[in-house]
Amino acid sequence: MLLGALLIGIVAGLRTMTALAAAAWAATLQHPNLEGTWLAILGWRFTAPILTLLAFGEFVADQLPSTPGRKVPVQFGARIVSGAISGAVIGHAAHSWGAGLALGAVGAVIGTIGGAAARSWLATRLGKDRPAALVEDGIAVALAAAIVLSL
Repeated sequence: MLLGALLIGIVAGLRTMTALAAAAWAATLQHPNLEGTWLAILGWRFTAPILTLLAFGEFVADQLPSTPGRKVPVQFGARIVSGAISGAVIGHAAHSWGAGLALGAVGAVIGTIGGAAARSWLATRLGKDRPAALVEDGIAVALAAAIVLSL
């Protein structure tokens, strides 16, 4: 379970809102049950659909040339917070939200730096950034779905 917290953090490093949306869907499905915890808002009725819409918006915004890079302080910080919160949700399933929070934050750093390098490498090989971005989107969604389904 705690490996899942690290992995959801990596997802946050790739796509900030995808990790939060996945964590919210896990909470909505009661895996884990977050009632009575500080994470309970993620299990509220409209949280997962709203975060899913925001994740789709992030996929679109990522394609815009005016979107700042993921390693600028605000973007990087948002990814760490997203990874930490998402990791706490996954860690809660293992009765260790604190470890999940820490691993999610570490995963977000790994995903942010590693994702930027991998996307740059792939974009260079493909000659365009858009296909590399779409591959990154697919990896983020598939990994997030696998984590949620494994709970």
